[in-house]
Amino acid sequence: MGTNDDVGSVEQQQQQQLHDALLYVSLKLENLNHTNKPIHTQLFPHLYGSFPLVSSWDPHKALSMERESVSTWELSFVLPPNHETLDFKFLLKPKDTDAPCFVEEGPNHLLIEGALEDDARLALFRLDNDAVLEFRVFVEASRVSPFDLAASWRAYKEHFHLPSVRGIPDVSINSGIQTGSEFVASASLDLDLEHYVVPSPTCVSPELVYAANLTEDPRSLSSGSGSGSYFIRDASFPIDQPAAEVEVVSGPSEVYQSPGMVKSKSVDTISPLRKEDGQRGHLVDRGVGSPRLLKCSSSNTFATSKNSIPEAAGAVAAAAIADQMLGPKEDRHLAIVMVSLPARGKTYTAAKLARYLRWLGHDTKHFNVGKYRRLRHGTNQSADFFRADNLQGMDARNEVAVLAFEDMISWMQEGGQVGIFDATNSNKQRRKTLMKLAEGRCKIIFLETICNDVDIIERNIRLKIQQSPDYADVQDFESGLRDFKDRVANYEKVYETVEEGSYIKMIDMASGHGGQIQANNISGYIPGRIVFFLVNTHLTPRPILLTRHGESQANVRGRIGGDTALSGNGERYKKKLANFVEKRLSSERAASIWTSTLQRTILTAGPIAGFPKIQWRALDEINAGVCDGMTYEEIHKNMPEEYISRKKDKLRYRYPRGESYLDVIQRLEPVIIELERQRAPVVVVSHQAVLRALYAYFTDRPLKEIPTIEVPLHTIIEIHLGATGVQEKRYKLMD
Repeated sequence: MGTNDDVGSVEQQQQQQLHDALLYVSLKLENLNHTNKPIHTQLFPHLYGSFPLVSSWDPHKALSMERESVSTWELSFVLPPNHETLDFKFLLKPKDTDAPCFVEEGPNHLLIEGALEDDARLALFRLDNDAVLEFRVFVEASRVSPFDLAASWRAYKEHFHLPSVRGIPDVSINSGIQTGSEFVASASLDLDLEHYVVPSPTCVSPELVYAANLTEDPRSLSSGSGSGSYFIRDASFPIDQPAAEVEVVSGPSEVYQSPGMVKSKSVDTISPLRKEDGQRGHLVDRGVGSPRLLKCSSSNTFATSKNSIPEAAGAVAAAAIADQMLGPKEDRHLAIVMVSLPARGKTYTAAKLARYLRWLGHDTKHFNVGKYRRLRHGTNQSADFFRADNLQGMDARNEVAVLAFEDMISWMQEGGQVGIFDATNSNKQRRKTLMKLAEGRCKIIFLETICNDVDIIERNIRLKIQQSPDYADVQDFESGLRDFKDRVANYEKVYETVEEGSYIKMIDMASGHGGQIQANNISGYIPGRIVFFLVNTHLTPRPILLTRHGESQANVRGRIGGDTALSGNGERYKKKLANFVEKRLSSERAASIWTSTLQRTILTAGPIAGFPKIQWRALDEINAGVCDGMTYEEIHKNMPEEYISRKKDKLRYRYPRGESYLDVIQRLEPVIIELERQRAPVVVVSHQAVLRALYAYFTDRPLKEIPTIEVPLHTIIEIHLGATGVQEKRYKLMD
C-alpha cells in the first residue's frame, strides 16, 4: 500500500505539471454592425496592451488580428506561467500606418487566467463622422504543456519546410533529379528480377480466371437432391401477375442434350425461386445502391429508407440523391443489357464496367446468362444447341435468360442499383422480351460490342476454348475450335444490331486505335459516366507498376502527412527502383512515370531516366487536415474522439479539414480513366492511401476493405492488364 508521502509526491507532481503548463488564449471580435462588411474605411482590428503580449501601448506596435470569416477576426497567443494577467484594448487601424487609428472607448479589458472580466461588454469604436461600430468580444482559453507546444511547432516547421524539389516542372522528360545525396552506395539489383518476387495477398489469384465464373451465382438455381421447382415468367405473361410455377421432374427430359454429345453434367434439381428472406442471397450493401427518398405526406421534405446513405462522396453521392428526388421510379435501377456475337469481348467489357461502377460506390452486380445455362443444362452442349431452328434449345436458352433477369430484378428490389445482364441478346425478339420484363421496374440501356478485326476475333475464340467450362472436357483443341466457330456462325445467321430504345454501341474499340462509340437516348449521371469510361477502355496488354515512395523522414518518426524528404533507406530505395524500372521496361518502346506533387515521390522517381515524368495533384496522399504532421499517439492523446471515429470507420472517416478514403476515390477517377486509356506501361509512385484505392480498383476489392489493403514500403506491385483480365505480381526490393 502507498504511504501518505507517496500521495503527497503525486499531488506535488500534478501541481508542478499544472504550474508548468502554458495558457493558450484565442481572442475574437465579431462585427455586430448591420452591413457585416469589412469596415468601410478599410480599418482592421488590432490588439495592444501590457506585458507579456505587446509590452507597449504604442498603436504602431499593435498586433494585427486575422480574418476568420466575413464578420469575425481572431488572434491567438500563449501566456507563460506567472504572467496570466493581461491588460489590453482593441483598436482599428488602416493598412496605411500613417493614417489615424481609432482606439476602443471605455476602460481596458482585463484577462485573468483565461477569463475575461465583464465579458458581456461590447467593444465600441467612434469614428470621425460620429458613427459607432460595435463588436462582441469572445475569449477561449486552454492549457497546453510545453512538450505539446514544442511538438506542434516542430510539426509546423517540417510541414512548411521548403521542399528540395521546388522548381522542377510538372512534366519533365529524360532527366534525373540531383539531390545532393550521391554519397549513397550504388544500389544495383540482381539481373534476375524473379529473385525479388514475393507472394501476393491470398485474395488475389495469380492465375487467369474465366470472367464469367466471377459473376453472380444464380439465386434461382442451386445444387441439391430430389426434385424441386422454379419460377419462370413467359414473355407473354403480364408483368403485374405472379410468375408461373413449373414443377421439374428429375430425369432425362429436364435438360437438353445435343445429338452425339455425352450425358450432360447439369445438376439434377432446381431449387425454388422464393421471396422469403431465407431464400435470398447474401448482399453486400455499398450504400449508393438505390437510396429511396420518400416524400412525407405531412410535409414537403424527403425521408430516406434503410439503404439510403450513399457509400460515396462528391458527385456520386449528389447524383444518387438527385436521381431519387427527380427521376422516374424505374430510373432508380439501371440494367445494362449486353448485346453481341460470341468472342467480341462482351463478358470482358461487362466485368470491367462492373468493377468501375463498384469502385465509384454504385452497388453493381454482373449476371451472366451462360453461367445459368451451364448450371441448368450442363456444359457439354454442342453448336447444335445454339441453332435458331432448334426449338428445344431456343426454349432452354430463353428460360435461363428469364431466370437470370428475374434474379437481377429481385436483387434490385432489395437495394441494388446497376445490374449488368450479360448474354448475346442477339435478336430483337429477345430484347423485346427483356424490355417488357423491365417495364416499371428498371431502366434498360443496351450495350452492343461490335468487332470487325478478324485477328482479335480469332484470339478471343482461342482464349474461349482454353478457358470456358463449355470446353473443359473437350480433349481435342481443334475439335473444340471448330465447334465454337459453328456456334458463332449460328448466331451470325440471326443477328440483329440494336436500333431500339436507349443504347450504346462500341464499334472496333478493342484495339485502342480509333474505333467509335455511338450513343442514343442516353441521359443521367451513371449512363454518362459509363459512356465516358467506355470511350477510354481497350484490350491492349500493358503493365502498370504501383509503388510507394521510399521511406521518408516522417515515416521514421511515425508522423502522418507532411512533405518531408527521404530517409537513408528511402535514398537507397530510389536507386533500386530506377534500376528495376530500367530492367523491367527495357523492351518497351514507351512508358511514363507518374508521381504526386509531394517531394518524397518526386525524389523517389528522380533517378529514373529515359521516360517522361508527370506530377499529378490527384496522386497526393490523403489530406489529414488538422492532424497533418501528428503521430497516431498524439491524435489519440489530444483528439480522442477523432481517434475513435477513425478507428470505427476508416472508409468514411474524414479528417477535420481533410479527406476521407471516399474523397480520395472521387479525386482518383481521372487517374483511373487515364490508366485505362494508356497503351504503354505506367509507373505510379504515390502514397499508401492512394495506392490502396488504385489497387482496389484493379483487383475489384470491396470498398470497405480499401483502408486495410497491404501496400508496404519498398515493394512494387505489377498489375498486368489485357484481354484475359488482371494479373498481379509483387517485387520486394528492400526489407
